[in-house]
Amino acid sequence: MKILVIEDDRTVGQYVRRGLEEHRFQADLVDDGMEGLRLASGGRYDLVVLDLRLPGMSGLEVLRTLRDRGIPTPILVLTAQDAVDWKVQALRMGADDYVTKPFAFEELLARVEALGRRPKEIREPVLHVADLELDTGTREVRRAGAPVELTPKEYTVLEYLMRHAGRVMSRTLITEYAWDYHFDPGTNIVDVVINRLRKKVDGGHAQKLLHTVRGVGYVVKA
Repeated sequence: MKILVIEDDRTVGQYVRRGLEEHRFQADLVDDGMEGLRLASGGRYDLVVLDLRLPGMSGLEVLRTLRDRGIPTPILVLTAQDAVDWKVQALRMGADDYVTKPFAFEELLARVEALGRRPKEIREPVLHVADLELDTGTREVRRAGAPVELTPKEYTVLEYLMRHAGRVMSRTLITEYAWDYHFDPGTNIVDVVINRLRKKVDGGHAQKLLHTVRGVGYVVKA
C-alpha cells in the first residue's frame, strides 16, 4: 500500500513515515497543504495521513477539495485538534478516520491496516445523464449515440459535472479541479469551456443538459 503523509511537523512526519516503511508500506512525506493536495489528487496513493494545521492550505481545505473532486482515497486525519466539533467537521467532510496527537504508533498502524482492508470503491465506468454518455475508461462521449469530440479540458470539465450530476458546481471548484488553480486566475476560462461544451453537447438537441445557475455556477441535469 502506498501512503502519502501530509504533516508540517518534520519530527512527527518522519517518525510516521519511518514507522510505516518499517512495516513494509511505501510512504511519501510532504509538509505543505498545496503540495499535498496536488499529490493526493493524482490517484497514486492508497491512503492519505493528513494533519489539519498546514501551511499553504489547511488540512480541512485539502480534505474538502479532494472530496469535491470526487477523489475517494481513504483519508486518516492525524492532528492535535481533539475537540469534538473538529472531529465531527472532518468526518462529515469525508475523513475516514481521526487520530489525535499524542498518539501511539501501534494504534495508528492498526487504523492504517484497517483502512487498507476496506474493499476498494467500484466506480461505474460509464456516466449517464439522459442520453448523454461518458465512458471514463475510454474517455469517449456520446449524445444520443453520436460521438462528441472534446478537447482534454472540455472532457475534464464535463466528467466533473457529470460525476456531480444535479448538483450546481461553482466556477471556483471547476477551476480547482480542471486547472489545479487555488486562486482566482482573473480569466473567464471556465465560461469559455462551458460555452464550447454547450455547443458540442446540447447543439441540435431539444433537451438541454448543461445549465447555468446565475451567480452560482453550472450543473448537468436532465
